[in-house]
Amino acid sequence: MNLLDQMPLNLLILAALTLGLAPFVPEPHLWEKLKMLASGTLLKPIDIFDLLLHAAPFILLGAKLLRMALK
Repeated sequence: MNLLDQMPLNLLILAALTLGLAPFVPEPHLWEKLKMLASGTLLKPIDIFDLLLHAAPFILLGAKLLRMALK
């Protein structure tokens, strides 16, 4: 948790908006992978890895915001 406390909030926001949503056209990978997850077609290991990779900035940002709110 100490590492999460040391991460600047603005860096996590920037990472979520750029890495988390890349590529922007035709649709963000995260949105595409979430749709695949909802439809049950997220089966390939590369797709699961891609989902985790693009979701990681949002997960870290959410954890940081939650930790800040609980302090």
